[in-house]
Amino acid sequence: MDPQTVAALVDSFHVPSDGALSKSRELTLYLLACTPDPFSRHQFTPGHITATGLVLAPDGERLLLIHHRRLDRWLLPGGHVDRADAEIWDTARREVIEETGVQLAADAQPRLAGLDVHGIPGKRGEPYHLHHDLIFHFRAVAEELEVSEESRAVLWSAAGSFDIYELPPNIRLAYARVRELSSSP
Repeated sequence: MDPQTVAALVDSFHVPSDGALSKSRELTLYLLACTPDPFSRHQFTPGHITATGLVLAPDGERLLLIHHRRLDRWLLPGGHVDRADAEIWDTARREVIEETGVQLAADAQPRLAGLDVHGIPGKRGEPYHLHHDLIFHFRAVAEELEVSEESRAVLWSAAGSFDIYELPPNIRLAYARVRELSSSP
């Protein structure tokens, strides 16, 4: 995976009205330009690149959520880059399938839906560090889901239930962007 290619993708994703996204974009571009191994899960300062999937159900309305076992929160499925991942969106696709068992529509290059830099608590020899997360939009072709070892639960959530699952603002905004683009002619 090439840092310059991922940087070009991140640089092209600009939403001036979203201050938090703009800050995450700036931090991610800095990471890609100035660190020796931005895709390594062992680079803790200033963190590393991760990829997440924002998956809409076949109806195009509901959002796929996992209850993350370690973080004890409802989130989007995603995770670390593997050396076998040819492109950054391949990371998101692989992680979504591993964590939920969902069947995704074939997409040569899914659309970037968001960026989020967030802290990850230290554990088992890993210090507190940052995930510079790229969020990609996918569409499921079937409703069936499976719970993985990383999750306590997996479900489809309607937007009206986002408060119940205490979804963070970045996920809500990425969902709104995807829904807006999906409904545009």
